[in-house]
Amino acid sequence: MDRSLVPHAHRACHVLFKAGGSDSAFKVKDQICRLTNETAVVVNAWEQHSYTHPVDGDATQILALYIEPTWLASIDRQLIVSGSAEFFRQPNVRLVPGVADKVAELVFILNSPATDDQYAIECLVFDLMVLVFDAFSNRTTLLSNHRLARETDFRVQRAINWLRPRIHQPLDLASMAKASGLSRSHLFARFRHTTGLTPSMFLNTLRMEAAHTLLMDNRQLLIEVGQQLGFTAQGNFSRFFREHQGVSPTEYRQVTQRLM
Repeated sequence: MDRSLVPHAHRACHVLFKAGGSDSAFKVKDQICRLTNETAVVVNAWEQHSYTHPVDGDATQILALYIEPTWLASIDRQLIVSGSAEFFRQPNVRLVPGVADKVAELVFILNSPATDDQYAIECLVFDLMVLVFDAFSNRTTLLSNHRLARETDFRVQRAINWLRPRIHQPLDLASMAKASGLSRSHLFARFRHTTGLTPSMFLNTLRMEAAHTLLMDNRQLLIEVGQQLGFTAQGNFSRFFREHQGVSPTEYRQVTQRLM
């Protein structure tokens, strides 16, 4: 990581490990979380976070794992709770025995030019996540209380349903509010209370999810991907993607194609 990331969120939880380079820090909500050889940063689904790269600071190599709840649940049904907004107890955690070794092994495999054993990678990722979840999550409490997700205001859900097919358009709060049955001010307040994000940040999250999917098809030009997401210029799309992901769309596509 050698550049800043704007405040953003993801639909799934994710875990950040230092894989090399200098120590760094992320901001999760209002907390500064150190990323070192001894600590990791864990971020819940829909939790706002950002990264400010220090002026003249050295780069940090980061292993970032975005954990899809349905993939985890296909292996262990109970892990569907990883999609909860309350899954991790705190965002900055000290590594427990075994985690650092798994991280080093995974980084070595991913950096290998001959990486092609998808099954071995998935098994290693799953084993690593089980160690992390057992040590740092509210998994048992969430299962016992059946709190699998943050309760959603039905009016906010109507707004989200209205927004999803319109991610290629500029955000129209007036129309979104009308679809939800709320005033603009009440929608903004209820939306942030329910999701933890502003409507604009939620829209950007949906755009990034769609971008990840579209970039996996290398038959599409970058400008075509950007246009499907509402960007009229390839440069604008590339800048948006880099500000949220930390790498360019081209770099992201190259890595995903190598691992497919």
